[in-house]
Amino acid sequence: MVLKTSSRGAVSPFIVMDVMRAAGRRESKGQNVLHLEVGQPSTGAPRGVVEAARQALGCDPLGYTVANGIAPLREAIANHCQHMYGQPVDPGRVFLTTGSSGGFLLGFLAAFDVGDRVALASPGYPAYRNILSAVGLEAVDLPVDEETNFQPTPDLLDRIGPVDGLIVASPSNPAGTMLGADELGTLCRACDERGIRVISDEIYHGITYREPAETALRFSRSAIVINSFSKYFSMTGWRLGWMILPEELIRPVECLAQNLFISAPGISQRAALAAFSCYDELDANIRRYAANRAVLLERLPDAGFTKLASADGAFYIYADIGHLSSDSEAFCRAMLDEAGIAATPGSDFDPARGNRFVRFSFAGSTRDIHAACHQLKAWLGWPNA
Repeated sequence: MVLKTSSRGAVSPFIVMDVMRAAGRRESKGQNVLHLEVGQPSTGAPRGVVEAARQALGCDPLGYTVANGIAPLREAIANHCQHMYGQPVDPGRVFLTTGSSGGFLLGFLAAFDVGDRVALASPGYPAYRNILSAVGLEAVDLPVDEETNFQPTPDLLDRIGPVDGLIVASPSNPAGTMLGADELGTLCRACDERGIRVISDEIYHGITYREPAETALRFSRSAIVINSFSKYFSMTGWRLGWMILPEELIRPVECLAQNLFISAPGISQRAALAAFSCYDELDANIRRYAANRAVLLERLPDAGFTKLASADGAFYIYADIGHLSSDSEAFCRAMLDEAGIAATPGSDFDPARGNRFVRFSFAGSTRDIHAACHQLKAWLGWPNA
């Protein structure tokens, strides 16, 4: 007898993970790889966080915490919001999650019912679409491009019919583009007027190169804000994120979290308390990202990548390769096999048009970024390709 399997698991793969696996196979054979595919800092957690974890391991039983997280960390996050945005936040609205991924799952389950429609920019982070699909929600693509700075607008919302939610990411993945205060405020007000719940992905806040990022907390009382210790705080493997919830969703999210996760990892919560004393170390990482960004923006056009998104935040360059290939997955496979450079095909972020884009991550070392530019130019033979 063949037993049934759920259609919920029939979601698209997260292609960047496949790229990482292929790069690992190449390295296992003794071949070098320049990693421009991974959306994570190449640095580890700040020294203070590591030391706090050591101390916790020696004197703390590290059992379950309450579902919303330990009170000192929720208070520290509220203080961080005041520090970053001048925006007061009640610690009671802060909810610790198992990475931002856990936050998206909890937020979607608490805010929407099966069959509800949730809009998202395309290109955009692929897990949004896949999580929505897995929990029975309809992901509605908003096709964005350089004309809208790869960000959603009220006009685009009006073209897709009624929706129940909108995911906003500023800075965005993969394009690194941002919404200014006026743009984000206009978008949040438009959503409030239309009865649309905003889910604001703010995990790249702190990683910006011109202006600081704005928070949806300033413009909407009903928004769900999701952040993480993974990007600015350089703690990807610690699997710790947070949500700032509107009052009406606090108890629903708590009940869901109690049943799905019990609590975020105790060791990570204890250690993360120290992260807010490490701003100097963390801001040094941002200066390295800024240097890497400058190298890519200057040298990628010399290698043949002449149309690039503005990359005002996060650590990605989204490059149009339409003049080089119409198959971004094949292009990235060849780039890895022939040039030893791992990058992520645009099809991971945009099923309809991503075949003509590639995302380069510049979260690694500046030396590797220079080497990648040199090898890309040699591989493509630009401008004589």
